Amino acid sequence: TTQFKLYIYHKMRGRPVPKRRSPVPAAERRVTCVLVGDGAVGKTSLVVSYATNGFPAQYVPTGHALVSVDGTPVRLQLCDVAGQDNFTRLRTLCYRNADVFLLCYSVVQPLSFRNVTGRWASEIQHFCPGVPIILVGTQSDLREDVHVLIQLAQSSEQPVSLQEAQSCSQSIGAITHTECSALTQKNLKEVFDAAIMASLQNAETLQQRQRLRRTPDKIWKLVGVMTKTLTFIVMK
Repeated sequence: TTQFKLYIYHKMRGRPVPKRRSPVPAAERRVTCVLVGDGAVGKTSLVVSYATNGFPAQYVPTGHALVSVDGTPVRLQLCDVAGQDNFTRLRTLCYRNADVFLLCYSVVQPLSFRNVTGRWASEIQHFCPGVPIILVGTQSDLREDVHVLIQLAQSSEQPVSLQEAQSCSQSIGAITHTECSALTQKNLKEVFDAAIMASLQNAETLQQRQRLRRTPDKIWKLVGVMTKTLTFIVMK
């Protein structure tokens, strides 16, 4: 190998063998993921189940997870904000640092799904235009629960279908839609993987736009310098 050849080369000449430099660790990136949606749709359960790899036994409003994306460490901060009306002011304060939203509804609570378009999507787009949204159907493990289906039928309701959710996802401009369960953890990792990737891709897009915006300014400055130089030459 190349390293072995270098070792022999330096040994034959009586030189100290240079130590191999350890790779510089990649800088940690931070992503703030805010979960919004009606109360009691399972947002807290998603946070705790993902962050602790277990179904929650108590309320935890925030959680952290350290993951790796293409070798780069990403610290994911999960913020679970209350959906009740009396928490609106506090909730919108949490929006300021949001890099990505998980807009949650329960697949067995049709009202929470209707509020996705009736309330939550417009609130996010008003306070955080341009921040990516992932539409998340929670409690998917209850979709075929007999007791839940009976309760829904008594109100002439039924679980939210995948077709309805996908259509809603397109209408609000969400990056994607996924159903998951905090209890069984089905598709749970996929939800947060999608959130992380959407946030990082959005950040890269914003950086590219900023570079493009600065480019014309640099060109005009360069043109100005060239013009002054040419004027000086002509006058002389």
